[in-house]
Amino acid sequence: MGLLSNRVDRKSLNAGDHIYSWRAAYVYAHHGIYVGDNKVIHFTRRGQEVGTGTVLDVLLVSSGPSRSHVPCPTCIPPEDGHGVVSSCLDCFLSGGILYRFEYSVNPALFVAKLRGGTCTLAVSDPADVVVHRAKYLLNNGFGCYNVFKNNCEDFTIYCKTGLVILDQVTMGQSGQAVSLIGGPLAAVLSSPFRFLTSNAYGMAVMAVSVYCTSRVAADIGMRKDVVKLEPEVLTRRLALGLQILNPPLSAPLPPAVVG
Repeated sequence: MGLLSNRVDRKSLNAGDHIYSWRAAYVYAHHGIYVGDNKVIHFTRRGQEVGTGTVLDVLLVSSGPSRSHVPCPTCIPPEDGHGVVSSCLDCFLSGGILYRFEYSVNPALFVAKLRGGTCTLAVSDPADVVVHRAKYLLNNGFGCYNVFKNNCEDFTIYCKTGLVILDQVTMGQSGQAVSLIGGPLAAVLSSPFRFLTSNAYGMAVMAVSVYCTSRVAADIGMRKDVVKLEPEVLTRRLALGLQILNPPLSAPLPPAVVG
């Protein structure tokens, strides 16, 4: 992985890779799991969605591939469903550039990449496990789409790690969602330190420091409020309308949701 770019050639792809492509002039990226045979499984806004109530609902028109005036002969996405779809690599990229998301990165390199949504400190599971999760969720769904709490990056990170954040009241595990909120938040949090310097550059350094610290703390590889669930258990809980962790870990799971 390079410091400036995770761009890769499609010939280097392996089943189980977490890939992404930037959309809307690099405003956000769409993520998916490459499962081999030129196919990508990804989570889109075609299913049930919970709006954010912000301008992002208008800006991020669709996290899925754009429809061409010439329909793809191999993968015409369904109009309705639960949002997890399978597309060919070309439809997934939708004319964009191919990038590979990196796992188990060095903390220094993670911080150096100021834009979130490109790498994580978390460790990936074996490729066959990753592909199994993606294919299972293709048939069973991944819950309601939400740009901050349950988006395409959350889906792919889950497929790669099996980790789920216990309390998703405010934020999921998506790095790019943290970046969207983290920048303005860093400026606010750094304001109490304004008395330490009157220099604009000093304030900028403080804001960047707070932002980088918040990114590291929010990364799925650093968080302590996570649990590892296989998709069979996760989807049954979603179907029953249960919280990710309810009852607590120390209590036995109800027989109906045991995978």
